Amino acid sequence: MKKFGFGAQVLTGLIVGLILGFIARTGDVAWLSGALTWVGSTYVQLLKLLIPPLVFTAVVTSASNLRQVTNAARLAVQTLVWFAITAFVSVLIGIGVALVLRPGETSSVDPSAAADPSATGSWLGFIESVVPANFLGLSASAADDGSVSIGFNVLQILVISLVVGVAAVKAGQKAQPFIDFSESLLSIIQVALWWVIRLAPIGTAALIGKAVATYGWEALGSLGMFVLAIYVGLALVIFVFYPALLAANRIPVRDFFRRVWPVTTLGFVTRSSLGVLPVTQRTVEKSMGVPTEYASFAMPLAATTKMDGCASIYPAISAIFVSQFYGIPLGFTDYLLIIAVSVLGSAATAGTTGATVMLTLTLSTLGLPLSGVGLLLAVEPIVDMGRTAVNVTGQALVGTLVAKREGILDEEAWEREPETVRG
Repeated sequence: MKKFGFGAQVLTGLIVGLILGFIARTGDVAWLSGALTWVGSTYVQLLKLLIPPLVFTAVVTSASNLRQVTNAARLAVQTLVWFAITAFVSVLIGIGVALVLRPGETSSVDPSAAADPSATGSWLGFIESVVPANFLGLSASAADDGSVSIGFNVLQILVISLVVGVAAVKAGQKAQPFIDFSESLLSIIQVALWWVIRLAPIGTAALIGKAVATYGWEALGSLGMFVLAIYVGLALVIFVFYPALLAANRIPVRDFFRRVWPVTTLGFVTRSSLGVLPVTQRTVEKSMGVPTEYASFAMPLAATTKMDGCASIYPAISAIFVSQFYGIPLGFTDYLLIIAVSVLGSAATAGTTGATVMLTLTLSTLGLPLSGVGLLLAVEPIVDMGRTAVNVTGQALVGTLVAKREGILDEEAWEREPETVRG
């Protein structure tokens, strides 16, 4: 298995999952769908289980180590700048694709499918999501059956960790045992994380199998042009724009995509940037040579606010779809608003789930009917897979790009066989 690279294992899992999904959908094997659901959800839960301790210990540790990295403040600013640059270009691509393909005019979706969304985005919601609700950034909710589910807000954990890390540095020698403990705990978590990551081929097979068995492709009939427009936009970003950025900064394009492949694939099947966060962070550190001190800050932040798929391509095409469907013309100012919301608004979805919140923020800004969101829900799972794949790939790209431009990228890492590929 060590000779059978990790990327090849994930690809094999993807193929096996497709086969199992079609069997579960067409055959008389009801148990198979249940098994795929359990294995897939268990794998994602294992990844999410490691996120709070990983982010806390990594950020606290990096806060003390950032003193060894020159221009730490500049690194943070450059990260946010490149978040904005990539979002800006991505939303321009989305607008261009929507205006060329005009999916809202060719759709046969039933107008009765229109429905107001259950959640909407707002700038106030973003501010509230940043302020920690408690020391651990955790939340709990009770269901009608009496069960209790525990959740977490990574952005809040990031804020808490930064405050604790900086305070530990300011406390001086008295806080050194705490910093040493955080470093030790981080090492343990990273070992456990690698055990979970090694299960990725199995998790991939279960998740893609479940997706095929559950969603199928029937919904594409009335919204086929919309789905095509989304995937054309995503393809232009990931296969044209990203390679151009890499080449312009002298980062090997083919090598980058070979190393980021497990991250992209897991993003596609899990549909969760947060769920893939542990894999993304390990990949940029071990396979791309991004210093841990920087990656520990940049990757958790990117997983919550850097979403070219969900916050740029999708809301741009969807908003234009809604305007075309209802026959509401958009002017030059409206397109500028779409760009502004996409560049600035991804942060407003921090701590929330899915791209629907970002879409509602865009529609409300343009004055378009929020009920248009309901028109697109039938194909939400299908487009969400591609959106998330672009999200996580872009997160790894920006971290690598900034490290390269600031001269802190370990160039020797690119001469070695990446750990996450070799296994």
